[in-house]
Amino acid sequence: MSIIKITDGIARHPIHRMKAPINFVLEAGEHMAIVGPNGGGKSELVNTLIGKYPLLMNDVEYDFAPRTSRMAFDNIRYMAFRDTYGDTAEGSYYYQQRWNSQDADIYPTVAELMPEGGDLEMRRRLYQLFGIEEMLAKTSILLSSGEMRKFHLTKALIGNPRVLILDNPFIGLDVATRTQLRQLLEALTRESDLQLILVLSKTEDIPDFITHVVEVEEMTCGEKRTLAEHRGICRQSAEVLDDEKRKALLSLPRRTDDIEAEKIVELRNVSIRYGERTILNTLNWTVMNGERWALSGENGAGKSTLLSLVCADNPQSYACDITLFDRRRGTGESIWEIKKHIGYVSPEMHRAYLKNLPAIDIVASGLHDSVGLYRRTLPEQRTVCEWWMQLFGILHLRDRDFLTLSSGEQRLCLLARAFVKDPQLLILDEPLHGLDVCNGEMVKEIIDTFCQRPGKTLIMVSHYEEELPSCITHRLHLKRHR
Repeated sequence: MSIIKITDGIARHPIHRMKAPINFVLEAGEHMAIVGPNGGGKSELVNTLIGKYPLLMNDVEYDFAPRTSRMAFDNIRYMAFRDTYGDTAEGSYYYQQRWNSQDADIYPTVAELMPEGGDLEMRRRLYQLFGIEEMLAKTSILLSSGEMRKFHLTKALIGNPRVLILDNPFIGLDVATRTQLRQLLEALTRESDLQLILVLSKTEDIPDFITHVVEVEEMTCGEKRTLAEHRGICRQSAEVLDDEKRKALLSLPRRTDDIEAEKIVELRNVSIRYGERTILNTLNWTVMNGERWALSGENGAGKSTLLSLVCADNPQSYACDITLFDRRRGTGESIWEIKKHIGYVSPEMHRAYLKNLPAIDIVASGLHDSVGLYRRTLPEQRTVCEWWMQLFGILHLRDRDFLTLSSGEQRLCLLARAFVKDPQLLILDEPLHGLDVCNGEMVKEIIDTFCQRPGKTLIMVSHYEEELPSCITHRLHLKRHR
């Protein structure tokens, strides 16, 4: 019995068409992984499967037995990459909002957003797995990116769908939670009629309970293979950063306005609290010029909050004893003068970019440290932006509207934005989110090469040890409630 079937499917609207007609079938009892490079067409395929993109002649065929409804809306739940950042329809969302506690009252709590009813045992298991109980009283805007993923995964699973499609469900989750989620999903495939389709950027993320794999590349839906067949296909990894690009990056001249400083970041007895919740408790931390730090910790431990203090995106940063580039905050320095020397990317920043501007304008916004406010790009600035886009392999996307790009392509644009002003301090909060293996390795090499230059300091957050570049010299691990 075919649960979802497409035969020679061609999207009605030309903008959503794949290069070749889609032939796809999910049989009863199968659990599938859809894999492929960033921009290869995975999202187009999924949106066709769920009926978002109508077909020219042959409609998508559904059979959700033993469920009574044959409607895709009643049986399929799709958690897309951007859904994990919250409701993108929230026109009132702005970049620093998560750290502005005075805005929290206008947003519902996690408890208010949780669906009612459903399988009580499933709810109990999910609440225990994701630590939902202690999140229930929090407003959605205050959730960390990892907590937001847990929240949306819980909502999707409580809804008891027949088919659940998850876009990169493991990214943004700490190691323990990733392992537990795999175990839970595997248990659900054994204990219920739920069928899973995982959309994955990295093939090594494919869990063992997956039965079949479909590769989508160059806007073409490949044939369905068993997991064993897929793993048996040998692939050679291409060089991701050639010598010419590496030499060009190493030979960049040092900025004439670089700040001569010994201590790039110093926090003394810093505490951050929201109501009765303590996020950071009397933290002392010093980052010296040229050091490269890996910042780690479980979801909700305060990693992004710590970085928001450094970047002055958190209002509480002005009440804390913080020194940047040897200057104590609050002694008359302009935060914009400091930001000129910091390059930054984060899940919160990705969520904030909701305007459909050309990709090169998104990159250029890094020259002015603007999110949501854009200036016209001057010719000389455009040349600089194109250089960095070429380095990240996205120059061909320069005139494409940002919101039409895949999530991985968007992340590469935001990474180019972080590097575009050649900053002294590079702050990368989970920078490899949603990147395929090739792009992930390329970004790691760019980070490593960039940090070989004198006067470059790095702070990087990642839940994947293998994502950290080899240049890391120091580590800081944060623990929740401590």
